[in-house]
Amino acid sequence: MDDVDEIVIIVEGTSDKRKVQPIIREPVDIICTNGTISFNKMDELIEQLTNRDVYILVDADEAGEKLRKQFKREFPDAEHLYIDRSYREVATAPSKHLASILVAADIDVYTEYLEKG
Repeated sequence: MDDVDEIVIIVEGTSDKRKVQPIIREPVDIICTNGTISFNKMDELIEQLTNRDVYILVDADEAGEKLRKQFKREFPDAEHLYIDRSYREVATAPSKHLASILVAADIDVYTEYLEKG
């Protein structure tokens, strides 16, 4: 493909992106929805993400679940990654927890994140 990463991870906010990005070892697009997503933006994403591996990683709260439902409708083939509900937000989840979720989805991560306590 022409300079486009095959893997796309959709998160809610820039703090989520900043938390996840340094953990991942391979080239990945991380797209922020900023909590909500308009009909037009969703259409753009559908067009942009066709034939790519899409992962949804959103907060374990009401807003995150609402967004997840929307993505389940529009991207039925996307893989949904879930943080432990006790952490509530991707941005506040421990890096080790996020790394283990990403590895389970066959996303290459820096091993030091799997070893951190």
